[in-house]
Amino acid sequence: MNDMERFRQAVVQWAAGGAGAAEAGVSAREAAAGTGLRTVVLVEGGSDQVAVEALAARHGRDLDEEGVSVVPLGGAMSVGRFVDLCGPQGLDVRLAGLCDVAEERFFRRALERAGIGSDLTTDDLESLGFYMCHADLEDELIRSLGADVIQQVVEEQGELRAFRTFQNQPAQRGWTVEQHLHRFMGTHAGRKAQYAQELVASLDLDRTPPPLERLLAHL
Repeated sequence: MNDMERFRQAVVQWAAGGAGAAEAGVSAREAAAGTGLRTVVLVEGGSDQVAVEALAARHGRDLDEEGVSVVPLGGAMSVGRFVDLCGPQGLDVRLAGLCDVAEERFFRRALERAGIGSDLTTDDLESLGFYMCHADLEDELIRSLGADVIQQVVEEQGELRAFRTFQNQPAQRGWTVEQHLHRFMGTHAGRKAQYAQELVASLDLDRTPPPLERLLAHL
């Protein structure tokens, strides 16, 4: 485990509160100082973290080495706590983020409460480094790659038969292939992160989903 991963684990525990929060806060501060942390990127879950880091790697960048830590929130409603801990009232490092458009309000309120702007619009959020996915990141990747390419990736992962079985379930009938793929990625623990890695690896970089592309450029 490198120092940036120690920071991520500590700040997640710190944000969770409870008996170990104070100790985790000390660990997070020490790790932040030791890594030269300059930016915390707040994303909703682990698959989003994987996608951001994988895209950076495709551009020859190591975000950890750059002092950029991509931190999964475990759900958008937790963003306020992370903004408090990492933003102007806490570690006072630059913040950025990626979220689903339906969760934009949680990010906006958290930033406004921390004194990072007021009456923020979507354009204001983007100027601060916070970018919205149309539905979610998986949807963005599916639209960028197309169903045929993604089914090839599913086959390469040895899961095409499982996917076809899933498609034929009564509850899934009448859905589009894109809807099937989106739902399939979320059916098992760890599958979203697995496919986030593989789909970013399969991207034509000229067709990178705009929220991901803009976030990486901002960093």
